[in-house]
Amino acid sequence: MRVISGRSKGHKLKAPKGSKVRPTEDRIKESLFNIIRDINTSSIALDAFAGSGAIGIEFLSRGAKKVYFVDNSYDSISTIQENLNHTKLLNNAEVIKGDIFGEIKKFADENIKFNYIYLDPPFLIDNLLDRVFESIKEEDILATDGLLIVEHGKKLKLEDLIYGFKKVDYRSYGNKIIDFYKINTEEA
Repeated sequence: MRVISGRSKGHKLKAPKGSKVRPTEDRIKESLFNIIRDINTSSIALDAFAGSGAIGIEFLSRGAKKVYFVDNSYDSISTIQENLNHTKLLNNAEVIKGDIFGEIKKFADENIKFNYIYLDPPFLIDNLLDRVFESIKEEDILATDGLLIVEHGKKLKLEDLIYGFKKVDYRSYGNKIIDFYKINTEEA
């Protein structure tokens, strides 16, 4: 696992120990960022269920202004901080150990709007994604032109419309799918 592009290109990244973390493969990460294209230097991203922090680090390496990393595992938080130190990207990052729902509420209270939200939750927790979509909608933390990106197992089929978000693209990679959502502006 490595940084694919940008100012930290080529830096190797560590993954937390154990089978609970499934780092996004480099080929999927490369494809993902080819779809996103240029990252605006004023953009703010959220890497939720961050694991190793590889996706958020890629956002930073490609020029994002700031990335928030949220995970509830001490091992993941430690690994993310180590990876940020190694890539020299810690100054533009905030690493948070906490529950995603509580953190979404805090982001809303602080009026933080994200240009990119990347969700890669544990695959086997029932209704977790529905609850996260609902929380993001209720707390209104995605910027008007923001992109909500969801990595999940192939067995899970996400609806085209979920809690005011509209699927605008999806890609299949073996046993993983990445769905792309935007705020549904057609909603009354």
